[in-house]
Amino acid sequence: MEFFYDGQIRRYVTQLMRLLSNFPVRYGDGSVKAIPVVYGDITRQVANIIRDNSENKLPSAPRMAVYLTGLEQDRDRTQDATFINKLNIKERAYDEDGEEYLNVQGKNYTVERLMPTPYLLKANVDIWTSNTDQKLQVIEQIGVWFNPTLELQTTDNFVDWTSITTLELENINWSNRTIPVGVDSEIDVATLSFNIPIYISPPAKVKKLGVITNIITSMFNEDIGDIETGVSRPITNAYDDAISPGVTENQFGRKSVTESTDQMANVNYLNYGAYIDGTTAQIIHRGAVGSVNWRDVLESLPGQYIADISRIFLENKDSDAVVTGSISLNPLDESKLSINWDSDSFPQDSIISGPTGDKTTIDYIIDPQKFNPTTVKQAGTRLLLLDDVGNELATEGAAAWKNTDGTRFVASANDIVEWDGAQWHIVFDSSETSAVTYVTNLNTSVQYRYADGDWLLSIDGEYPVGTWRISLD
Repeated sequence: MEFFYDGQIRRYVTQLMRLLSNFPVRYGDGSVKAIPVVYGDITRQVANIIRDNSENKLPSAPRMAVYLTGLEQDRDRTQDATFINKLNIKERAYDEDGEEYLNVQGKNYTVERLMPTPYLLKANVDIWTSNTDQKLQVIEQIGVWFNPTLELQTTDNFVDWTSITTLELENINWSNRTIPVGVDSEIDVATLSFNIPIYISPPAKVKKLGVITNIITSMFNEDIGDIETGVSRPITNAYDDAISPGVTENQFGRKSVTESTDQMANVNYLNYGAYIDGTTAQIIHRGAVGSVNWRDVLESLPGQYIADISRIFLENKDSDAVVTGSISLNPLDESKLSINWDSDSFPQDSIISGPTGDKTTIDYIIDPQKFNPTTVKQAGTRLLLLDDVGNELATEGAAAWKNTDGTRFVASANDIVEWDGAQWHIVFDSSETSAVTYVTNLNTSVQYRYADGDWLLSIDGEYPVGTWRISLD
């Protein structure tokens, strides 16, 4: 065990001195003064300072001196030395800027308290008085407290299960003088003997409380973890709580994060899924969207939720990208989570070739039945169509969509078309494309994804268990 010192015995002595402080005595002239309390086990240097380096100076009285006389193990209070008590603590969130506590849950901890060792601490209190009347005043004021014992509290930390003990007055030695008293000028000292049952505690183990939110492990993959012969379980490799496909290996061992989702078991808290709609996220539970309050989920996760600081991570199912953004609870509906997306984390746009070159963007998304293309006819302009243009069976096409040479132009909904300065070209034919395609609309700076015959926002849709996670502060 490394060095540790918590001043536990010192606190008991300090509490005893505080208890005896400020007891007053009344002098013959009617004045009332508090009796000073010192620790009696002083060094020779301090004693010389008090005497002003003179053997002829007598210590002043009245005063009290506290000192320890013994420390022994209390076998009657010994318990199971291997016992460990676990205490789960949830703090209230604190706003450092506003210097106030908030009405939300803060950080969570687990405190493991080890069994303390019981001892019996013995201490004496010497009461120096210059006459019998002073001694009677002091003894009378102190004596009423012990009927039969007095409770002491050494700390105000509620996690400390040894903070409260008792102070027992065991004996009173009325005077240090012998009979006959005589005319000796030595100061009369009365001694009070106390017993204090105490505990000396080892350091507690404090852990940040949390729940398992992600488990990624190789499942029956011979390339990553060999399956033992005759045993129906694989060799489990190290796991990583971040979603990052691939396998790395260094001098510390191998990190197993497989290259395909069917080779990983990724488990989120309570097996919830997430549904993303633009900048809003909702929980999917038993097929229902929005039936779970996000605050309940955030309070169960390790760490502290901070609006616009905590983040969500989504594994994009069509690429290796992990999309992320900062989150905040919707104040009007806590089943919804507002997301400020980090556009740099979005998947890369797909390259689409056209008559004026390769591009990854479009200029506008338009409804050709309501939009006049002559207003944007500039070489290189690309449009995403929401409806059909013309018809193969029609003899005449839409006049606004005719090429410069008068030929008609026909295209389908979800196609991307480009004007080369003289005629329209279909650069993305949705009827012949099955691959997932990403493009960004320059007019709105919004990225879109083409999949399963439709264009949607690139991050919209359902994210099942294991493809998303929340990161708190």
